[in-house]
Amino acid sequence: MAKIQLNGKKISLKSNISILELLKIYGFHKKKIAIELNGIIIPKSNFKKKLKNSDKIEIVHFIGGG
Repeated sequence: MAKIQLNGKKISLKSNISILELLKIYGFHKKKIAIELNGIIIPKSNFKKKLKNSDKIEIVHFIGGG
């Protein structure tokens, strides 16, 4: 079990979960988001990166409008 911080809330996840798997669990579409992991913006090409205990991840969801 890994304990991380997601958008300011502490959560527990199974070990060895990737950023992409986390997005699927929470229903985010990877085309409409930006991710910051431990203060660093993560490019979509690195979404297979595994999360580890105490990671801090922020997900920003883009919404279109006019």
